[in-house]
Amino acid sequence: MQKRKFWGWGYQDQVLSNEEDAAIESRIAAHFSLDEVPSLPIPLAEDINLPTPRVKIPQTLEKVLSKNHLERLNHTYGKSFPDLARAMLKQFPHPPDLVAFPNDQEDVVNLLDWADQNNIAVIPYGGGSSVCGGVETYVGDDYSGVISLDLRNLDQVLEIDKESRAARIQAGIFGPALEDELRKSDLTLRHFPQSFEHSTLGGWIATRSGGHFATLYTHIDDFVESTTMVTPTGVIESRRLPGSGAGPSPDRMVIGSEGILGVITEAWMRLQNRPIFRSSGSVEFDDYQKALNATRLISQSGLYPANCRLLDANEALFNGAGDGSKHLLILSFESADHELGTWLDRALEIASSAGGSYEKPQEKEPEAHRTGASGTWRNSFIRAPFNRDAAVRRGIIWDTFETSITWDHGFEFIESLKEKTRKAIHEISGREPNVTCRLTHTYPDGCAPYFSYTAYATPSTMLDVWKQIKTATNEMVVAEGGTITHHHAVGRDHRVKGYDVQIPSGFKDMLTAAKSSVDPRSIMNPGVLIDSGKGKIGHWMEN
Repeated sequence: MQKRKFWGWGYQDQVLSNEEDAAIESRIAAHFSLDEVPSLPIPLAEDINLPTPRVKIPQTLEKVLSKNHLERLNHTYGKSFPDLARAMLKQFPHPPDLVAFPNDQEDVVNLLDWADQNNIAVIPYGGGSSVCGGVETYVGDDYSGVISLDLRNLDQVLEIDKESRAARIQAGIFGPALEDELRKSDLTLRHFPQSFEHSTLGGWIATRSGGHFATLYTHIDDFVESTTMVTPTGVIESRRLPGSGAGPSPDRMVIGSEGILGVITEAWMRLQNRPIFRSSGSVEFDDYQKALNATRLISQSGLYPANCRLLDANEALFNGAGDGSKHLLILSFESADHELGTWLDRALEIASSAGGSYEKPQEKEPEAHRTGASGTWRNSFIRAPFNRDAAVRRGIIWDTFETSITWDHGFEFIESLKEKTRKAIHEISGREPNVTCRLTHTYPDGCAPYFSYTAYATPSTMLDVWKQIKTATNEMVVAEGGTITHHHAVGRDHRVKGYDVQIPSGFKDMLTAAKSSVDPRSIMNPGVLIDSGKGKIGHWMEN
């Protein structure tokens, strides 16, 4: 089994080349006018001391619980900027006491029974790729201990219904393994978040993950047919149906619950035939408002492109997909049934009539989506987490925040947030930041802007600077009428001046009551989404 990095993204053998690392450093020096860029060494596991576990492993669970040093390190944090920064700084004051590796659903039931009886907090853990504090193991002082419950051993496709195009799948399976197994039946889930290689089906469902499709099938919600979840008070399994009007959907309660109600162990998922027809192209715009309007018109046309991502000029430049003078709309279509040239031609026609320009794409190039400006941006997108690791080592904050807004406020919303973010970061860090925007997903009634920024700090100041920026952007997004997150989940980092403001008070009461019903001792992922029943969790964002 490949070993995961406890200090960065991916596996231990996935690192930037010396040339790539030097290029990141040169880019940082040039952007912030620095003569010298300080850099932290990559930490070694053996150099980090962890507190002794407060919890003893009971004999009945000794086959599924571990106090392994590296596993405790890996399960202390997710992959948000402060998670990586604290790991790089060797700050591990609150690791899990133990890490659990259940082998089946019965093990999960037994683990939750034991934890519930002994006042032990449980943090469900899939791939650990949370970028919002969703799997952090600091839960305050009201618990006798904390375990991170890793579902990696629940990794099988249990059953495939080809006639209905669906499969029953265990929640701990990682993206690549899932697709490899479905490929044997010429089927696919076709859900590819940026974290695809390092995230699991259960994690996608628990966090309402956004995936490959920029229109129509944007969230994991669209593919969930039924779910099975183990709670401290029992197992909840929904009926497998293509649709139902029988009251509020139990699956909708599970999807996005972020581990506060229980542990998702398996799900029936809707599948598709693997695409064999593809058609791609890109359109350039001089005017961003016209580019946004073109994107809206395509989103409302009923064409439903698989990719419909608008990069502002600086986003295109930052990712090597342009020279910074043009805004870039990337379009692609895919199907398992029919050629798509007509669909692409119509989308390009719409974009052209709205003020865009393009070159006629080559016909029938199966890998067209991997070439040209689209391919360049795609490659940069995949490499971004590894580039961020290099920035963290140098104290530079390379981070994102994302949201959604209706079209009637879209242009003003995006322009306002970019300018307010720029001003806030400049005031906080003392240096001019780089702030860019792309649309990751679009709908007939609105879009999902995704903002990226780089901000100056040093290894000794980066946590405090990031915290100030995060608090400011949380507050701005909600105040401007957007959602605190479109697809990154809430976790703990998005609560402060974000979800705590956005959530309707009546619904918060309903969610709290639901948690009290299935988790009366509040052991499940305390501090995520809502306060624990044992009192407010002292998450570091609040201190």
